[in-house]
Amino acid sequence: MFKITGLDKLQKNLKDAQRALSELDGELGVVNFDPNDPASIESAIQSVNRIIDERLGEYSSNPIVGPLAEQMKEKYRESVLEKAAEARLKSDEDE
Repeated sequence: MFKITGLDKLQKNLKDAQRALSELDGELGVVNFDPNDPASIESAIQSVNRIIDERLGEYSSNPIVGPLAEQMKEKYRESVLEKAAEARLKSDEDE
């Protein structure tokens, strides 16, 4: 016979992850930036990171939530960079 251990911890991690994900329900926030200003773009990225940290900070040490938060930050970073590039291209086309 063998004993399975760690289920209590797993259940707690899953409950915390569920609570953390409920913090993300709805709109996270709005960031504005000048697509031609690298400092403005970086500021927008940092703003998104802060928003995610504020929503999930309490759960950042959770082994489910911590990596998820980092993935979200990267996803939103890429999104801001893509939107900036698209805006610059559109601006070039309009000239």
